[in-house]
Amino acid sequence: MGSKCKSVKTLSYSFLLRLSEQQQSLHGVSSFIQPLLTNQQWRRFYCSRPLSKIRDPKIFRSFNLSSRYRSHSHSFSSFSSNSSSSKFGFVGWYLGKLESHPLTTKGISSSLIYVAADLTSQMITLPPSGSIDSIRTLRMAVYGMLILGPSQHYWFNFLSRILPKRDALTTLKKIFMGQAIYGPLTTTIFFSYNAALQGETTGEIVARLKRDLLPTMGRNLVYWPICDFITFKFIPVHLQPLVNSSFAYVWTIYLTYKASLSKVSSS
Repeated sequence: MGSKCKSVKTLSYSFLLRLSEQQQSLHGVSSFIQPLLTNQQWRRFYCSRPLSKIRDPKIFRSFNLSSRYRSHSHSFSSFSSNSSSSKFGFVGWYLGKLESHPLTTKGISSSLIYVAADLTSQMITLPPSGSIDSIRTLRMAVYGMLILGPSQHYWFNFLSRILPKRDALTTLKKIFMGQAIYGPLTTTIFFSYNAALQGETTGEIVARLKRDLLPTMGRNLVYWPICDFITFKFIPVHLQPLVNSSFAYVWTIYLTYKASLSKVSSS
């Protein structure tokens, strides 16, 4: 009994001291470790039970750690989180916003990417005497904020829930669903949204879709499968909308150009 207690205490002390040495540069770690080293309850818990019982979750839950330990643990976690955000700068801040405000963050991200893509598209096609169409750019910003960003959030979460694996077969299933469902739907909404805000009638919108939708989806099959493979295979689900929107920068240059074409006569 005495040797078992001594060996367990030695292992516990070694683990805690090693943790303290690894984290000695962080403020407040000593106050996190100290309660464990001096807590007599902690020692008696190990020494009064057989080794086979120590791993029993019911017994472990019945052992109440002191409120001092819990408060120090909370402080340590908060400090580590703040330190991580400070260490990684903008990336840490952005990841924090994705965690706390996912819809808003993804909407703003998509909006900024669509604005950049539209401005690029306009500069490419702008005649020498022309000027930037700010109303068109505003339409793209609103579309990215209110439609694309939120739809990406729910779509990627839905796919990760019904197809959680990342093997090749599952990735191909996700790509197929994107090409068969999400891509045609969002492209139809995009063309209809822009046409409606330009004052086109229902008949003119239908005519535009007949003219532009199928050619766009054909080019979609050339560009998006490789982008989707990278996104689904290698990117965590909470970052997939951002990566998808980044790939969409090049695609949106083409989309905004198509959306800016003259309307089709409904007759």
